[in-house]
Amino acid sequence: MSIAILLLAGGASSRMGSRDKLMEDVGGIPLVQQRAMVCIASSADQVRAVLPPDKPRRAEALEGLDIDIVYNEGAALGLSHSLRSGLVGIDAEAVLIVLADLPDITTADLDKVIKAAKAHPLATILRGADGNGKAGHPVLIRNALFEDLKQLEGDTGAQPVLRQHKTDTVLVPIGTAALRDLDTPEDWETWRTEQKT
Repeated sequence: MSIAILLLAGGASSRMGSRDKLMEDVGGIPLVQQRAMVCIASSADQVRAVLPPDKPRRAEALEGLDIDIVYNEGAALGLSHSLRSGLVGIDAEAVLIVLADLPDITTADLDKVIKAAKAHPLATILRGADGNGKAGHPVLIRNALFEDLKQLEGDTGAQPVLRQHKTDTVLVPIGTAALRDLDTPEDWETWRTEQKT
C-alpha cells in the first residue's frame, strides 16, 4: 500500500503573537524541520509539506531534506484549504495527515498507524488515539475519500469527513502525543518545562 505523508505546516501561527511556532527551537532545530525529519524516517513512500507562501523561513528550514513542498496560496482560508492544497496531484493509496505543531508524535507512532492500516484493509480511516481511546493524530485516510476531502472548506480540517466515517475508523493507541499541540507561548513554556524533567 502506497502512503504519502501530508505534513500540514501552512497555518498562520496567530496565537503565538509575533513568534512563529513552527520555527520554535526543538533540540537545536526548528520544529518544522524536526517534524519533517520524523516523517521522512517513517515507512511512508513520500512526504509532502504544505507551507504558506508568506513564511519563507519555514521553507528554508526544509532545504536539503527529501521532501516535496507545496504552497497553500489560501493559507488564510484555514486548515481545510491547506489539506486540499496538499492533496493536489497526490498519487497514493492513502495519505497520513500529520500536523506540524504536534511535537511529541514519533516516527514509531507514524509507523504504528501505517502498520495498523495494512492490518485493517477495510478501515477507510485510522487515527492515533490517547490511552483513553480519545481520537487524535496522526490521521490516515484511504484514497476512496480523497474527493470528499477536496470538497472541504473552512478551518475544520478533515473533521467533517472523519465524523461521517466514524463507523469505519480504527483507533491506534499511541498515548498523549496524539492530542498534544502547542499553539500559544504558554503551551510552549509548559512543554519545555516537562522536557527537562
